[in-house]
Amino acid sequence: MVLKNNKIVVTGGNGFLGTALIRKLRDSGYSKIDTFESSEYDLTKKEDVEHMLAVKGPDVIIHLAARVGGIGANQKNPGKFAYDNLAMGLNVIECSRNYGVSKLVLAGTICAYPKFTPVPFKEENLWNGYPEETNAPYGLAKKMLLVLSQAYRAQYGFNSIFLLPVNLYGPGDHFDLQNSHVIPAMIRKFHEAKEAGHVDVTLWGDGSPTREFLFVEDCAAAFEAAMEKCETSEPINIGSGMEISMSSLANKIQAVVGHEGKIIWDETKPNGQPRRCLDVTKAKQVLEWEAQTDFSDGLKTTYNWFLANKGDCE
Repeated sequence: MVLKNNKIVVTGGNGFLGTALIRKLRDSGYSKIDTFESSEYDLTKKEDVEHMLAVKGPDVIIHLAARVGGIGANQKNPGKFAYDNLAMGLNVIECSRNYGVSKLVLAGTICAYPKFTPVPFKEENLWNGYPEETNAPYGLAKKMLLVLSQAYRAQYGFNSIFLLPVNLYGPGDHFDLQNSHVIPAMIRKFHEAKEAGHVDVTLWGDGSPTREFLFVEDCAAAFEAAMEKCETSEPINIGSGMEISMSSLANKIQAVVGHEGKIIWDETKPNGQPRRCLDVTKAKQVLEWEAQTDFSDGLKTTYNWFLANKGDCE
């Protein structure tokens, strides 16, 4: 049982999901929550992780720190994305076990699923093929953390949890076009095109792939529920259960932003995985959790946050 006075350390706690999670935990009455900057401790180095544990003294760790990015960033940095994510997870799991952490919650990724997984993705389909090529190194590195979680529970009785969240969006997201994911990238592109006189917007692919999106606050609630209620290393999907095509998404964001130009699809650019949508039955059963935020409302909230903070998003 995780108690309100347990010391909780969130790796990646200053990131997009981490900020929302720490805020959620504090609102729920957890008083001993800590995080750190990547410049303080390099989680790819075992000695740094050991030092962090000695200084922070956590009872519980929620491991969100990751090397992430969109299709372009994954294509440019496959080796770095694979190494950094695997090294961070490997060190956090092994050092947490040695230190005596009572519970470790690990963030996986929907990119771990095979490229042609039947929709909706079920957890039992996770090993039925190779991930989509543009993000396979990242996806496989994160999937190895599931293997380690299950192996460490079997051999050492180490209590670790593995969640598979879908693409997140919401206030506080990253809007740098070189590294951002699809929703913040589209918001910024449409906004800048509107400001430039409603010029045309060019987007990657042909618009046919589908994706599922989860509001960041809903994801934070899922991680809190997993920390409190889950006692298994079986993978658990975390999503909204809603599937939308890229073309429909672009139309929605264009309407929210108020852009009146044309949308041009650059079919020389990769589409990524053809379809993504999760079966979230297990999350409802095991975590007693489900997404609460209406997608249209979430997009409006995200755009309003961007407008209020776009000076910091340049």
